[in-house]
Amino acid sequence: MSKICVIGTGYVGLVTGTCFADMGNDVTCVDIVEEKIARLKRGEVPIYEPGLAEMIARNVRAGRLHFTTSYREGLADSEFIFIAVNTPTGSTQGSADMRYVEMAARMIAEELDHYAVIINKSTVPVGSGDVVTRIIRTHLARPDVSFAVVSNPEFLREGAAIQDFLNPDRVVLGSSDMEAAHRVAALYLPLRAPIIMTDIYTAEMIKYASNAFLATKISFINEIAQICERLGADVKEVAVGMGYDKRIGRAFLDAGLGYGGSCFPKDVRALAHMADEAGLHPQLLHAVMEINQDQRRLVVDKLVSILGSLRNATIGILGLAFKANTDDMREAPSLDIIRWVTGQGALVRAYDPVARETARQAMEREGIRLDLVTFCSNAYEAAEQADAIIIVTDWNEFKSLDMVQIRNLMRRPVLIDGRNIYEPREMVSLGFTYRGIGRGTGPAATVLPASDSTTPPPAPTRERTLIGEGDEYR
Repeated sequence: MSKICVIGTGYVGLVTGTCFADMGNDVTCVDIVEEKIARLKRGEVPIYEPGLAEMIARNVRAGRLHFTTSYREGLADSEFIFIAVNTPTGSTQGSADMRYVEMAARMIAEELDHYAVIINKSTVPVGSGDVVTRIIRTHLARPDVSFAVVSNPEFLREGAAIQDFLNPDRVVLGSSDMEAAHRVAALYLPLRAPIIMTDIYTAEMIKYASNAFLATKISFINEIAQICERLGADVKEVAVGMGYDKRIGRAFLDAGLGYGGSCFPKDVRALAHMADEAGLHPQLLHAVMEINQDQRRLVVDKLVSILGSLRNATIGILGLAFKANTDDMREAPSLDIIRWVTGQGALVRAYDPVARETARQAMEREGIRLDLVTFCSNAYEAAEQADAIIIVTDWNEFKSLDMVQIRNLMRRPVLIDGRNIYEPREMVSLGFTYRGIGRGTGPAATVLPASDSTTPPPAPTRERTLIGEGDEYR
């Protein structure tokens, strides 16, 4: 059992600390926000993440997980100190705001009285390991104390963070002190995941490059979706056809409203900023960001093309969080969409299974007029007397709604499917004016298993046909 301190109790810090405790380690999570720590001590989890509340409660009862506002208490006898604080976009053209990382480093230095490995878990610009090292060395209360700094970027998806931590594709560790990196690697050995050992700059870049590539896939398929609409193709079938190619893969090829959340937007901006600072011209990264922003306005353009003026219209918004299985509203497409439609005179009836309160707070911060927004208790209430509905987040419950009831509740049955969760023909047959993202009207695809047969495939029918590896088709 190792003694671990985690600085920060946001998504990354809370999941990291809880999962390490669940692996049998003694973990103390430190946060300077007293209200957050008080809530955690009462058993209240400040974020929504499936399975996290139960795991926290289990490890608190077992005496392996502790919460405090005291750095001294958290650092006492800790062998490993993870810095997992927020690094939001700064004020300079997409630069990462390092103030919380720098503050954590100074406070660690003031309390550290024994050797420890300091691990950067926060997403930080390339070179930040040197910054943390310099700050700690400069502010050490006891200059005789030695330490090492290791970069260990996180790759957690909100909504699946526990699964991602316990079943990682890889663990990345970077340091100029390989002995310290190997000590951190030992913490992850029970997970039986590939461990990549490299220098600290490369480890920091792996994080940014990974997120930028995934964001690029999303923007790519969204641009393809717009071409599909003009040419009559169906982007969902295009993505399936592409995804069977092992060089491409199916993940992150779902056309929709683009990416959001706490990682992709700020990380792409930060990487572009680092490139600019290095005297480069990151054309692809800038295109990725532009396409993503355009995608959000696309659904409003579709709405206006059908309804004309939005003045005095009522728009139902299904889904507020930036993605399903989270209540995170950071960079959520719903905020832009609601701002734009209310700015054109519309009223909004909004529903999200878990993000109601975080959405209200986000709208207040964004200056959205809350008197024009009604927060509903379910999807059917949001549909009442609506002139149109926009699907913004692909929560599973939206996929099994009684769409006949939804249609009957609406004043005008206009459905803008921003996540392509419905089949166009089915919605049209139910009486909706339907618009998806890149959805064509051609016949559905037929997929046959690999074989040597020369028998031609059957003609496509109205329903999609998949023979063979059905669980691969999403």
